[in-house]
Amino acid sequence: MNAELYVLPLVVRIERAARHTSPDTDPNAGLTPGPDTGLATGPRVGPRQGPPERTDALEAAAMAVLSLLDDSGEWTGELHAWQSTGKIRKVVRRARGAEWRRALALPGRTIEHRTAEVRVHPPVPLDDWPRDLARLQVSGTELTDTAAPGPAEPPILWANPALEMSAGKAMAQAGHAAQLAWWASDAGERAAWRERGLAVSVRTAGTQEDFDSLVAAGLPVVRDAGFTEIEPGSCTFVADGPWLYGRVSSGGA
Repeated sequence: MNAELYVLPLVVRIERAARHTSPDTDPNAGLTPGPDTGLATGPRVGPRQGPPERTDALEAAAMAVLSLLDDSGEWTGELHAWQSTGKIRKVVRRARGAEWRRALALPGRTIEHRTAEVRVHPPVPLDDWPRDLARLQVSGTELTDTAAPGPAEPPILWANPALEMSAGKAMAQAGHAAQLAWWASDAGERAAWRERGLAVSVRTAGTQEDFDSLVAAGLPVVRDAGFTEIEPGSCTFVADGPWLYGRVSSGGA
C-alpha cells in the first residue's frame, strides 16, 4: 500500500442524538475503545437535535484520531501505510439520519464528546473511498459555539487566530495537531494521556503574538500543505503540553 495515496476519513454527525441522563443507562459507560467501540466523554443532557458545538466537534475529531493511533486494532496495516511517509492527510465529511447510519455500518469507531459525535474510519485510498463515505458532503456546515468553552486542560491545541477555517478544515487540523503531539510523546506520557481518556482541549490563541511564541517554543506545529482553504506552509495549530516543550519544531499536514 502506498501511504501517499491514503487519507483518514472523519465523519461528524450534524444532529445530536438522544443523551442519557444517567451513566447507569449509558451503553458506552465503562467501555474501553476497541476496533468498533465508541468512546463517550463529558456529561450527557436531554434529547436535542441540531449541530454540535464547534469546540466539541474539534475536540472529538482530535480524540478520534488519538483513539485510532492508540489502538489500531484490525487496521494496523492501513494505519502503517498511511503514516509511513508522514503525509497524514485527513478529510472531514458530515452526515445525518440515514447517512450517519450507513457510516456506522462501515468499519470505524465513534467518539462521543459532549454535544459532538465523530466517527473515524480506517485510512482509505485517496481515489477509492467506500461509496457511502464518498457520497457525503465535505463542506456546507458551519459550526459555532453557543457558549464559551470551559477551562482548558492540557494538552491544549491552539488555533492560529489569524486564520479563518471552516469547521471541517479546523477539525482536520486539530486532528493533525493531536497526532503530532502523540508522536512526540514517549510511552509513559502516552500511558498518562490514556488514563485521562485521550482528552484534549481546543482553543484559539488570544493574540498572534501568543501563537507565534508557541510556534517558537519547540512544540508540535501543524504547517498546512495547502490542499484546501489555507496557503501552503501556514501554521494552523500548535499542540501545547508541559511534556512537549522543546521536543519538535514543526510537522506537515
